[in-house]
Amino acid sequence: MPPRQPALPEGTDHVVRGASAEDESGIGSAKDKLVSQVREQVTSLRSQATSRARGFADDGKARATTLLDDFSEVIDEAASAVDRKFGADYGDYAHRASGAVAGFADKVRAKTVDDLIDDTREFVRKSPGIAIGIAAVAGFMLVRLIKTGLDDVSGSRGAANDGA
Repeated sequence: MPPRQPALPEGTDHVVRGASAEDESGIGSAKDKLVSQVREQVTSLRSQATSRARGFADDGKARATTLLDDFSEVIDEAASAVDRKFGADYGDYAHRASGAVAGFADKVRAKTVDDLIDDTREFVRKSPGIAIGIAAVAGFMLVRLIKTGLDDVSGSRGAANDGA
């Protein structure tokens, strides 16, 4: 059984009920304003996060294409050395590899980050097995790089401590 409400004096029932309804509408209005403010802030934060992520992605793309260009130059220099030592027939393979890397760098440079993401999604849909293999190799290489970096840091600390 619900608790019993005390009896109101005659003629005051509508006043109390009206005040209660106004309070509820005031609370509802404040709640709506609060929800609106939270939504605006979430939208603002989402926009900021998206713009920062795009900035990081664009920086990463620029660095990757620069590295690919550098790698292409290294291959081309190695191809020239192969030309001198073993002949142009053998060096031709390395020159083609250099051209392929440079062409890939140009393709990446010409695309937007969104285009690259779409291309990656499409590749994963078409060849999920290859994508998993590439991810596994990339993960292994990343772990090895991190481990090597940590070993170098701890090795340099040990050498610094040995000299003390």
